[in-house]
Parts: sequence; structure tokens; C-alpha cells
Amino acid sequence: MRPRLAKGEKPLDWVGSSKRDFLAFPAPVQAELGNALGLAQFGGKHPKAKPWKGQGPGVFEIVDDHDGNTYRAVYAVRFREVIYVLHAFQKKSPKGINTARTDIDLIARRLKAAQQDYEHRYGETR
Repeated sequence: MRPRLAKGEKPLDWVGSSKRDFLAFPAPVQAELGNALGLAQFGGKHPKAKPWKGQGPGVFEIVDDHDGNTYRAVYAVRFREVIYVLHAFQKKSPKGINTARTDIDLIARRLKAAQQDYEHRYGETR
């Protein structure tokens, strides 16, 4: 059962393990990233949100640092009826500032799954 939504609020749909992974973040990180997702649900954009490269328009990432670690959430706002949270992860790239290829590939797969889910549930491509 979905929680009640406020007028103009889009639901969040968590793809794969993204919700479980998000809930494993430290509480201050959950609060900051959760705020960003809440803004997205109402059509807004958090000041720290930036476009996710490589997946086209309407996919964003939000980054938060806590106790020397970096946490990220990637989400898609390109769908009219819902916000999909594609991935939530602690950045552990073995090579500098670049995001690990496994995370990039996982986000691409989950975005495809979200597109298929959206077409199935809402009968439209976006």
C-alpha cells in the first residue's frame, strides 16, 4: 500500500536494492539525501543535485560527505508520474574521483528497468 501523497507530490519508487542501501547510510546522510529526494518529488532540485552524465536528461545524482566518506544517490525525474531512485551507494572507487564502472553499469541497467516498469504501469514512455 502506498503512503498518501500531498497535492503535486510524485511517489518514490526504489529500484533494486537502492532503498536497503540508502537505509544503511548514516542518519545525517539519510537526512540530507532524503531532503533532496523530497524536493524532487515536488518538482524541485536540491542545490547539490547535478545531472548524472551518460544517461540523458532527467537523471540526477546527489552527493553528501560524512566522516570522510562520500555517499551518493542517483534518481530519475524524467517520468511524469513517479521518481525512480536508481542507486544509493558509498563511493569506493579504486581510482581517484571517478565512479566505479560497476556502479555506472548498474545505474544504466536500473534505468532501463525503470523505463520498462513505467511503460508497464502507466502505459506511456515518459
